[in-house]
Amino acid sequence: MTSDLFLQHLPFNLLGAPIDSVGGAGGTEFSPGVLRMAADWGHVAETDRGDIGQQIRNRERDQASGLIGSRDVAEVTIELRRSVAAILHDGRRPILLGGCCTQVVGAMAGVRDAFGQAGIAYLDGHLDLYDGVTSPKGEAADMPLATLLGRGPEVWMAAAGGASVQPADVALIGPRDLEDAAGIGSLLPRDFSPALAFWQVDDVVRQGAAHVAQQACSKFAGQGIPFWLAIDVDVLDPATFSATDYLQQGGLSWADFTMLVKGLAASPGLIGLSVACYNPEKDHDHAAGRRLATLLVDALQGAAT
Repeated sequence: MTSDLFLQHLPFNLLGAPIDSVGGAGGTEFSPGVLRMAADWGHVAETDRGDIGQQIRNRERDQASGLIGSRDVAEVTIELRRSVAAILHDGRRPILLGGCCTQVVGAMAGVRDAFGQAGIAYLDGHLDLYDGVTSPKGEAADMPLATLLGRGPEVWMAAAGGASVQPADVALIGPRDLEDAAGIGSLLPRDFSPALAFWQVDDVVRQGAAHVAQQACSKFAGQGIPFWLAIDVDVLDPATFSATDYLQQGGLSWADFTMLVKGLAASPGLIGLSVACYNPEKDHDHAAGRRLATLLVDALQGAAT
């Protein structure tokens, strides 16, 4: 187990993952560069380690795995796994600027390789529990959580070295696609274990974002494990943040999102953070990117001291 007191004093390092699971150039690939310029990361990050080199550049859906660009997805995962583990082995904590949420599989594999058991606070507007068969489009970003839990395509699982988390290690916060996903045949949280903590967006609103953040932090602290904070901006209401690709009605207000992010980032058990699915091509003046980056820097400043 990793001491929270130890984690609190580990500096942060930036790492970029300019990837987009559609398999072509553009979109969320531009996000790391824009987010770097959108705020003063020097307030929280000791070093910027640049971007990973591998991208997803094949739009064909592989029949065997059901993945678009399956070989590239595997290579992205292998590179991120090594890079995140290296940052942690150096006594630093990663801030991973995505990119799409495909990145979290490699990131958590690196955490597992470096520290063993760790949890994940997964903020997302979608369950991300499809697999290569049930995913409507075959994009890796449809299935990261399923893959983290050991239920993803074999080629992706092999690149990650198997499951990175158990159901009890997961706090899934903010999905609003349960009915749609169930209708398509997706795995659902109940298919894993009651120990998988799960708050739909309505639960967050009803219970209060600050309370949900506290509950998630307490869950990991009670298990004696550190946790990764994975943020997909599509957890937000499109009226609040529209610079993302898969818009759904509803979602978190900016105020609730802020309380969740700040509450989770303030935990002494935080081992790293990733942000995903911001698309600068839908944010022509980059105002949404600046707002997002400013919030993240602000949230992490307390954790960086």
